[in-house]
Amino acid sequence: MSKRVIVVGGGIAGLSAGVYAKKCGFDVTILESHSIAGGNCTSWRRGDYLFEGGMHWLTGSKNGEPVNKLWRHIGALDNSVEIHTREPFAQYDYKGTPIKLSRNIDLTMWHLAEHSSKDFQAIRAMSEAVRRVSKLYMPISDLRGVKATKKQRIPASLAFNFLTTSKMLKAYSKVSREEYIAQFKHEGIQETFRAFVEEKSGFFPFLMTFGTLARGDGGFPEGGSLPFVQRIVDTFERLGGKLLLGTPVERVIVENGKAVGVMVAGQRMDTDFVIVTTDTMALEQLFEVPPKASWLDEMRRETRPTMCVHVALGINADLSAYAERYVWKLEEPIKLADETIEYLGFNNYAGDTTYNPPGKTAVTIHLTGNSYDFWKAAKAEGCYADEKQKIADKVIVAIEKQIPETKGKVEVVDVATPLTYERYCGNWKGSWMTEMTTDKMLKMKPYPAVIDGLSGLYLAGQRLMPPGGLPVALMTGRMAVQHLCKDTGKLFVSEE
Repeated sequence: MSKRVIVVGGGIAGLSAGVYAKKCGFDVTILESHSIAGGNCTSWRRGDYLFEGGMHWLTGSKNGEPVNKLWRHIGALDNSVEIHTREPFAQYDYKGTPIKLSRNIDLTMWHLAEHSSKDFQAIRAMSEAVRRVSKLYMPISDLRGVKATKKQRIPASLAFNFLTTSKMLKAYSKVSREEYIAQFKHEGIQETFRAFVEEKSGFFPFLMTFGTLARGDGGFPEGGSLPFVQRIVDTFERLGGKLLLGTPVERVIVENGKAVGVMVAGQRMDTDFVIVTTDTMALEQLFEVPPKASWLDEMRRETRPTMCVHVALGINADLSAYAERYVWKLEEPIKLADETIEYLGFNNYAGDTTYNPPGKTAVTIHLTGNSYDFWKAAKAEGCYADEKQKIADKVIVAIEKQIPETKGKVEVVDVATPLTYERYCGNWKGSWMTEMTTDKMLKMKPYPAVIDGLSGLYLAGQRLMPPGGLPVALMTGRMAVQHLCKDTGKLFVSEE
């Protein structure tokens, strides 16, 4: 008989682990607390509009990329899925003048140079840095000692590119946002970078993002999160896996140092192995005696949450003349908890009938900052709904002022706070990812998928490999199953 595996959590990590484990011959059941699978990779409908809540661009969307092979292996992508790469990728409105950031780095360089010939050398240096980073992609490798149908090894060319680029990356990781921006003379270019670069993380993530885009990756799969997740679910169920929705796990049962089952609605479910893919920062909630490990202590000490307030608007106006990501500087900054928001931007779904009817536009706005305690207090004081309405009203006023044709045309409003993501997805403090400051950029390392002294238990999820994201969730699900295969002597069925 096949060994039984229970996967706790049906997000991308849990679904990935489920598919990999099924392909390796295990009997797999995924338990998901929400009514739908996908975790943070989700969308929701309000009236005529579908609001994208998780995916905005995808690493591994390009055919031939190593991560693309993994997405195809679990069924998330195939040749029938159209990948959108709308241009420009982003646009900043500088006093009525558009400053565009294209996926094509040459177009970006010459466009910026047209605005400021005095900044040509600094623009060219930035473009060259993006080109060099574009040769660095997420590598796929196997756990040492695991037997696989096809070994995945890091190409020598990639290792060489990392080696030759490391000095440049180290230099960028030490440069603050303001230090980098200071080399440009044109105020509009300065503001563009200030709008798109986080002060805490510096210029490093911007380079990595545009390096991904410059090599043709980072597209948007047709339909976004919901069909993306459903394709994985379909693959899992075709393989014979069982997905139980609306089934929260109360705790993992440990006997004699081994995970042997889970408790669900007061009932025991026995199993041979447990893969936990819920947020590792909240791991202790699943155990009667919290697991102990030095790396867990380090994670709790070092991890800072990246969270946002997700404001979604359904607008009875066609905004297809505006960029996919449109940003401007506010005349009156918006105050949210301890954060002052000076730049506002939205993801624009105009023209995409998946998200809005013809002639109408769904937009989503992300107000980043550590606002968890603010919303927690508002909930306790009974003013949670009022505070959500206040922030929505401020955003609407700002958009109507910037884009007059939207005035009086907002017909659907939806606000999701960190408490929303905590409630539906189980995220620690409702955070999407792990915050990365400039001093940590080159020190990123994955945390283990196992805990010494606790057998039968494997961990996966985006928290295990900062800063996180969908590809990290995918790869950690894969790695958990490699540990499982190694421990059981199973052959890991790899990607072709």
